[in-house]
Amino acid sequence: MLRFGTDGVRGRAYEELRPVDVIRLAQATAEVIAPTGPVIIGRDTRASSPDFAEALITGFSAVGVPTLDMGVAPTPAVAWAAAREHSPGAMVSASHNPWHDNGVKLFGPGGRKLGDEVQAALESVLADPDRGWAPDTAGPRLTTDASALVRVYQTAVAATADFDGQGLRVVVDAAHGSATAALPGPLQAHGVAVTVINADPDGRNINSQCGSTYPEAVAEAVSEQGADLGLTFDGDADRVLAVDHRGDLVDGDQIIAICAADRHRQGRLPGNTVVVTVMTNLGFHRAMAQQGINVVTTPVGDRHVWAALQDGDWALGGEQSGHVIFPALATTGDGLVTALQLLEVVARRGLPLRDLATEAMTKMPQVLYNATVGPDPIDEDRLSAAVAAAEQVLGSHGRVLVRPSGTEPVIRIMVEAETSEIAESVATNVAAAINR
Repeated sequence: MLRFGTDGVRGRAYEELRPVDVIRLAQATAEVIAPTGPVIIGRDTRASSPDFAEALITGFSAVGVPTLDMGVAPTPAVAWAAAREHSPGAMVSASHNPWHDNGVKLFGPGGRKLGDEVQAALESVLADPDRGWAPDTAGPRLTTDASALVRVYQTAVAATADFDGQGLRVVVDAAHGSATAALPGPLQAHGVAVTVINADPDGRNINSQCGSTYPEAVAEAVSEQGADLGLTFDGDADRVLAVDHRGDLVDGDQIIAICAADRHRQGRLPGNTVVVTVMTNLGFHRAMAQQGINVVTTPVGDRHVWAALQDGDWALGGEQSGHVIFPALATTGDGLVTALQLLEVVARRGLPLRDLATEAMTKMPQVLYNATVGPDPIDEDRLSAAVAAAEQVLGSHGRVLVRPSGTEPVIRIMVEAETSEIAESVATNVAAAINR
């Protein structure tokens, strides 16, 4: 049975997630959301994505719901189109995962990710064996080519920023993914000189030694070309990370810190508040406190960040991974919007990205481990004891966070400490408790 994780449903294509599952998901979505117009469909560049997009179209068509098929598009483009058309949206993607995985991200009418209550209702419908669609009862295929919307989206994204990027040389890594459908137009619209790398998807190379999970690729290109900075997207382009002119990573925490401080100085940060997740570096919290900026913390997942932003009527939030949300500009994390907002600060301040990142915050050493979950149950007592011992070692000068991944079969361990050596030692001990 399909279960929603941190960001939609996801699994190994044709094994953990099959086209028939996606057909049923489409039908459940039609029942729970009851769309009054067509559903917007988009996909990334994985080999399996055309099959799963077709499964969505088939499932919706079978219950009389038409679709608008954007083809290959960034996830935020689907959200933008859903908001524009006042319709639900469905994106076929497994984001930063390898090519052999796939998934579906759903948006309600208005382009916002589904809340917990709606996801629970969908799971309930999917768990009912009496609900289902038989392939031999398929009706007409109710879909329209909407690929032109991707071009309109590029224009809309370009309009979210206002700066003169003449003289800025930027390398952009498209991760052989959805960003290939939207680059380099929005950046070039501001006069930025753009070189795009890893923009030749073959179905299997998405996120492979490129993109936001492998910033070394864009760092190398920036060094070779003597560029001012680099931007690197994930497979569906809803997140972006950066590298400075020396190739050093500027992660989501630093991007948010740069933008928060800049907006704070201009009086454009409502409530002097920014929203982040539990994974955000302690250095971020310290930097914001020094500037009088409040920090609200949520669970991992940009939909949680969005919910907090809406509740507080705040203007900026996001995740260390590069999911950044500007509610006035987009209904979800949008890598292209974030890239433009960052470039706007760089252009206006006239400083190298490296200087802006150093000015914005000092990162505490942080170690991230992924402990693979095996067939045997985890010894919860042993893990609790290991976490307690870690907290005693760290005291008030660090922290440890252990949580199951919402997108992969792993336990994520995050440790922050005053030194990298302490963080590594503590994380190793906690991982050992899981791996035993």
